[in-house]
Amino acid sequence: MQFDRFAILLLLATSIYADGPAVDPGYTHIYNNEFDQALTYFQAELKADPKNPQNYNHIAQTLLFREMLRDGAMESQMVSGNNPFLRRPKMEISAEEKQRFLDCIQQSISLSDAELQKNPKDIEALFALAAAHGLKSNYLFLVEKSWIDSLKEATAARRETERILQIDPKQVDAYFVIGLDHYIVGSLPFYLRAIGAMGGFTGDRARGIREMEEVLAHGTRNRYDAEVMLAVIYRREKDPQKAIPLLKDLAARFPRNYLFRFEEVQMYSDAGNEKAALQVLAEMENLQANKSPGYTDIPPEKIQYTKANLQFWYGDLAPALRNLQQVTSKSGALDLNTAVLAWLRLGQVYDLQGKHEDAIQAYRETVRTAPKSEAASEAKGYMTNPYHRKSANG
Repeated sequence: MQFDRFAILLLLATSIYADGPAVDPGYTHIYNNEFDQALTYFQAELKADPKNPQNYNHIAQTLLFREMLRDGAMESQMVSGNNPFLRRPKMEISAEEKQRFLDCIQQSISLSDAELQKNPKDIEALFALAAAHGLKSNYLFLVEKSWIDSLKEATAARRETERILQIDPKQVDAYFVIGLDHYIVGSLPFYLRAIGAMGGFTGDRARGIREMEEVLAHGTRNRYDAEVMLAVIYRREKDPQKAIPLLKDLAARFPRNYLFRFEEVQMYSDAGNEKAALQVLAEMENLQANKSPGYTDIPPEKIQYTKANLQFWYGDLAPALRNLQQVTSKSGALDLNTAVLAWLRLGQVYDLQGKHEDAIQAYRETVRTAPKSEAASEAKGYMTNPYHRKSANG
């Protein structure tokens, strides 16, 4: 596992709000990937109550999540490719939005600290402070690529959350941040766990899962965050049967978020159920054909690539080839991750069919599309040593 993969796990630890997203219009927009609408809602909320630190957190989170979606950082590695943030070495938030994000975080911290000076047991102020540190941790990780500073902020978020539980052990939602931290730190390579241990936190994957399952069962603030994260974690733990019902529930609750359906496809595939995976893709094609909200901006080639990739892994080479030929003919319409993998898969299909000269041409396009990607490195190797199924790694 690469350390970069934990960017997605870290992010949702910061979604701490006054009510569950099902009754909060701003967070309903966020869970449907409607960040411009969410920002409009949260700006009005801030104007109405400028002394509430959470209102600044809501805006900061929306700004960060909007940039993540633009950069493909919210997509699964299986859907968007084997390189996180392939398009650029780090997320490129404009200077104006970067400053706005940092100003919101600082304002949230200042207001929370002021409330805690008056009442050190102010639960809402502690939740806001934990959220601000968590958001700053994610910003440092994703935008500045400052691993150590990010870890320090994550540690601060966890400590504020621990204070909440010391004051009121019945605050079940607080276990989400702690459980996620347990899981992440417990999954890191040894040298990174050692850094966490220096801060007094060693991590425990199994404990982290149990804590997030408790939030899913009994939480209110972070119930849907726990559902998303558990789906991601069950996937990492190679337990797709546990992830599938969570993803189906999320897709039903937030129908405009196509990412949940893409994940559902992958989980059915991992579970060995190609028919169910293809059925979900058919539903997505139907939603797109009917111009359903949330699906009109997805290039049709992205869904077609996902289908081709599924067929590739299940050995249905003839339909996979047809789909990949169509996808690569319009690769300019795709995000870079999907485009480079489409060319790689095309070359691999040709090799599996014994057409190595055709495969070489596809591998050359892979390298041309994204020269520094992992897919390009693979493609270079396959030019001299034709791809065989036993050598697959992605």
